[in-house]
Amino acid sequence: MAFTAADVKTLREMTGVGMMDCKKALAASDGDMDKAVEFLREKGLAASAKKAGRIAAEGMAYACVIDGMGVVVEVNAETDFVGKNEKFVDFVKGVAATVAACKPADLDALMACKYAGTEMTVTEQQQEMVLVIGENIKVRRFFIFEEGFSVPYIHAGGKIGVLVNLEVSEGIDATEIGKDVAMQIAALNPRFWDKSQVTEDVLAEEKKIMMVQMANDPKMANKPEQVREKIVMGKLNKFYSENCLLQQEFVKDNQFTVEKYIASAAKALGGTVTFKSAVRFEKGEGIEKKQENFADEIAKMVNG
Repeated sequence: MAFTAADVKTLREMTGVGMMDCKKALAASDGDMDKAVEFLREKGLAASAKKAGRIAAEGMAYACVIDGMGVVVEVNAETDFVGKNEKFVDFVKGVAATVAACKPADLDALMACKYAGTEMTVTEQQQEMVLVIGENIKVRRFFIFEEGFSVPYIHAGGKIGVLVNLEVSEGIDATEIGKDVAMQIAALNPRFWDKSQVTEDVLAEEKKIMMVQMANDPKMANKPEQVREKIVMGKLNKFYSENCLLQQEFVKDNQFTVEKYIASAAKALGGTVTFKSAVRFEKGEGIEKKQENFADEIAKMVNG
């Protein structure tokens, strides 16, 4: 019995198993949907279907440099315990290696790439990990810097992964500079890299808030408009120093801003270093975590 692309899609939705495995199952079952589901269960693949619906907000953010390319990835699991599992960590590193080798355009393209060192796709390898580890596991996002001098930093065993991208002259080794900047980004999570990136609408909103605050302050309310405008300009400089990486005080030495630290450290090494960009992934950020009562969960399992 023949089967269509719509049948493959239906089987995928029923089981949560990848497209290629669904196609193989339908081919092996002559297009019979029930037999295809049974085929997948026998293979152990459909066992991951129930797990696919569970919230994965733990896991690991990982950054590295492979063949001169900077890669940062986030892979999620359901529990912090699994995030420290050696097999899981190896899987995350393999995903990063696949990104460097495949240079995918987006997450869908990455999932279709051959997982590093295997003939399986990343999707198939991810399903394999679900079966081995017994939790929902999900490759969530990645970023790659193909050019420039990239420096990775992993904070707290994978809670945060940062990748800093620099332009370096005279062949100097800017690893330490990059790591210091990455640690600053991990700790303070600046909204912008440089004050030039702060848009007019953000500035307008900040000015508006400051003016309202002064209007509500008895000491400030009676001051002339131009005086209040000057005060606002001073406060905006504080806004830059709090929200823009290069204008922030350098955490390791507050005599410098980050920008001045980079210039000074590069000069001491006999060259120049320019901060180009960075990526900061914090595991689980933006994922709504499900709060469950542990005792209730055990009761559910016992009572079936």
